[in-house]
Amino acid sequence: MSSKDKEQKGKSLPDQVGRKAARRIKARRTRDRGVWFGLGLFGMVGWTVAITTLLGVIIGIWIDRTWPSRYSWTLMMLIIGLLIGCMNAWYWVNKESRPDDDDDYDGEDH
Repeated sequence: MSSKDKEQKGKSLPDQVGRKAARRIKARRTRDRGVWFGLGLFGMVGWTVAITTLLGVIIGIWIDRTWPSRYSWTLMMLIIGLLIGCMNAWYWVNKESRPDDDDDYDGEDH
């Protein structure tokens, strides 16, 4: 295989070495993200959903006692609190699972 064939594939030896080195550095940095990181994230997500749901219920009970109506504000606020908690949990999981910008190495100096 000639050097032109290798260049056409876009994976020259320096680029391959650079990518492997970047992956190795990233793996060393994220090595601590093991079981404890997962449990911490799991706990954070659980508490986020639970607290917002309970706040919704408390606010709903207060509204039902203060201004009685034929609609259950407790149920509505429970659902709203649950939705807000799930959206917040999704945000945190998405933020933590996103790779850092400086970890992406494409072999070119910018």
